[in-house]
Amino acid sequence: MKVHDSGMPEEPYWESLFDIPLVLDRLGIGPELGDMAELGCGYGTFTVPVAERIQGVLTTSDLDPDMVERTRRRVAEAGLGNVRILLADVEESGFGVEDGSQDACLLFNILHGEAPISLIREAARSLRPGGRLYMIHWRPDRETPRGPAMETRPRFEHVQQWAAASGEFTPATEAIELPPWHWGMALERR
Repeated sequence: MKVHDSGMPEEPYWESLFDIPLVLDRLGIGPELGDMAELGCGYGTFTVPVAERIQGVLTTSDLDPDMVERTRRRVAEAGLGNVRILLADVEESGFGVEDGSQDACLLFNILHGEAPISLIREAARSLRPGGRLYMIHWRPDRETPRGPAMETRPRFEHVQQWAAASGEFTPATEAIELPPWHWGMALERR
């Protein structure tokens, strides 16, 4: 599943656009979490820091072989043994995890595609009851140095509607500010 407006810039520039510790702290990603699934590892920007924080295995996937290889190198350089990296199209094969097996799923900068409800449903399938779906996206209320077209960026209310349409999540009460360029949400699977 190649999502429009998802091309990756050079790695150092890409990584300068996130305050990764702040994002993970505000979302609540920490050592109490076991197994997690991540859609779209990219350069491993979030893969390595998430894997360093959790106690379980992080299964991550990307459909770009270069991104998978870069993430493999970063995981090896960090000496992590709790990351499973798949070259896969999630739209075709899912997250590559068993039903109800994950404590959390990550959908970062991906919900502007053509099938956001399908991605949310795949996350729900993967999550155990009480598991969390964490998402972040580019702010829809102002120009950012990267990101998809403004009209395709999801807003809080869009994600709430998509989560409701899935029938699997308790609604979030508010968006999570992730300055300077992102916002986020955490949803709990019923």
